[in-house]
Amino acid sequence: MLFRQLEYFVALAREQHFARAATACFVSQPALSEAIRKLEHELGVLLVRRGSSFEGLTPEGERLVLWARRILADRQAMQLEVTALRTGLTGELRMGVVPAAATRAAELADRFCAAHPLVRVRLESTMHSDRIVDGVRRFELDVGVVYLNGVDMEGLTSTLLYQEHHVLVVSSELLHPVGPDTTTWDTVKDLPLCLLHGRMRQRMRIDEVASQHGVVLEARLESDSVATLVAMVSTGRWASIVPRAWLPLLRTDPHMCVIELDGLTLGGPVALVRNDVRPAPILAAALEAVAVPRVGLTD
Repeated sequence: MLFRQLEYFVALAREQHFARAATACFVSQPALSEAIRKLEHELGVLLVRRGSSFEGLTPEGERLVLWARRILADRQAMQLEVTALRTGLTGELRMGVVPAAATRAAELADRFCAAHPLVRVRLESTMHSDRIVDGVRRFELDVGVVYLNGVDMEGLTSTLLYQEHHVLVVSSELLHPVGPDTTTWDTVKDLPLCLLHGRMRQRMRIDEVASQHGVVLEARLESDSVATLVAMVSTGRWASIVPRAWLPLLRTDPHMCVIELDGLTLGGPVALVRNDVRPAPILAAALEAVAVPRVGLTD
């Protein structure tokens, strides 16, 4: 069995197409197909359902591709550790981050890069927690920054980064004549709101809390990006409910009000997750090392 055969097999499982997998591996399609057939012969099982084209993995293939991903990840981790012993950490750290934690993840990545200047970081911040966890389990991501609530942590280990909660941000001019100290959910429903899309988990939680206070929120603008909401609020013409971690982007405006609304303790614990394997992958362990002493446990 060759590592190359496993690489081709994992690529086929990912791309779901022989030609695309061959392109991703920089080989011809016949060469990739033949390597996978040889792997099947060595293992004594069919891994791929074939017709006129790729039809999917067999049940055996679905099980064995998990082993193939882990073997390849362990091989890469070993190579990185050997290199680190000689020259320091190198390679690429792949991070998946829930959108609301992008600012905190950027701070973490900055400290990591300062400590390990030879390592590249690829940070994806448009993924939800379940997709990130799946990517970590598949060894397609080295680490994830996710909400722990409701996440299946089987086979994973976590490092708590902070407790997130949300606040109302709005210009004092929009609140007039109501002041920040007397702002209620009834006040909020009459503001020009920009909020996350209704299908997003945090928006659903915000709507649930509002409903508990007898209020239905109607957003004039919806976005899948917290950064967009912050940009809209910074114009002074919009109000929004955003994670407290994003407030540094608004602190330059002396007219901006930050208001704690009754019951708005959303988000919960945000954590760094990785595969629970020993020894720990060296890049993930290095990120944990810079995360623990520096990232606060509260917003």
